Amino acid sequence: MELYDTEEQQVEAIKDWWKENGKSVILGAVIGLGGLFGWRYYQDSVTTAQETASESYSKAVQQLAENNTEGEAALQAFIDANNESQYAVLAALQLAKVQVEAGEFDEALAQLEWAKSATEDQALSSVITFRLARLKLEQSDFDAALAELSSITDESWSGRVAELKGDILLRKGDSEGAYTAYVEAQQAEDVSQTLQMKLDDLAK
Repeated sequence: MELYDTEEQQVEAIKDWWKENGKSVILGAVIGLGGLFGWRYYQDSVTTAQETASESYSKAVQQLAENNTEGEAALQAFIDANNESQYAVLAALQLAKVQVEAGEFDEALAQLEWAKSATEDQALSSVITFRLARLKLEQSDFDAALAELSSITDESWSGRVAELKGDILLRKGDSEGAYTAYVEAQQAEDVSQTLQMKLDDLAK
């Protein structure tokens, strides 16, 4: 660092430095503050969009509960308008559930397939994949159902996956394979209350 003999020299040095670097400092400050406020604006925009989507999702689900026909249309409209939001994925799950209950399996399958492709959330993906497997079982598409199950790698699902695998194999006529899958499911922490009944029925 340079040492100045007098205050006047210090002042002159500062003036000279400012002439050379002042514009850069101001520009840097403007860019920095602009970036800060821009980031805050972006975050506020994202938060607002999420809150709006959440509110719209709640209204659409409520409408579905009150009136199935109009509610389904409202929920589908919400999905189409918010297809990049995770709320749209949740809405698709709700709509698929109603369609399954109405026996509209192909429509429900399309909703679940879209939901699976639209989410990167591993936990949610496991839920969707499991429902896809159950639905394909209902359609007697056994091999496709087994393929769906094999893609679930989350250990917390191991019991449910093994039990559903047993259900699929049983429907395919593979009683021995079903029994093996049920025994495997019995070792998991997420064992169901109906599993023992299934094992007992096969043991008869």
